[in-house]
Amino acid sequence: MSEVSPSQGKYFEDFRKGQIIKHQLGRTVTDVDNIWFTLLTCNTNPVHFNEDYAKKNFPGQPFNGRLLVNGALTFAIVTGLSVEDTSKHGLMLGLSNMKMVHPVFAGDTLYARSEVIEARESKSRKGMGLVTIRTVGYKPDSTSVIEFERTFLVRKRGEIWK
Repeated sequence: MSEVSPSQGKYFEDFRKGQIIKHQLGRTVTDVDNIWFTLLTCNTNPVHFNEDYAKKNFPGQPFNGRLLVNGALTFAIVTGLSVEDTSKHGLMLGLSNMKMVHPVFAGDTLYARSEVIEARESKSRKGMGLVTIRTVGYKPDSTSVIEFERTFLVRKRGEIWK
């Protein structure tokens, strides 16, 4: 059986230091996304799933009594928005320097852009390279909500894991 390779996604050869990648997809976060994700991951902070609690304990700006979107969900969505253009042909190895810059609420739409910080051939895996990117998740008005660096091992074009 021959290998079937997806037609889209970047391979190691497609990355260069300083490259800016504006990811095309956006994603609107809903209360259902937030509540299900929070409960699925056993997060017991009621600010993510108990509206009464949020109204009583976070009535002021910027919350206005609204449920706060779980930061791990924000990270998951923004990472997902970047996969097609970054790690579709790879495996995540590490995460660093994550900051939640502004809160996210249901109804907010998120977008992402990434900058290639480093791209080098793997010393231990022939046919692969290591890429580190800095990704920023932001709202339509350009307000940054999350920033992080992610390192992944990515295949070279035509290579398979051996």
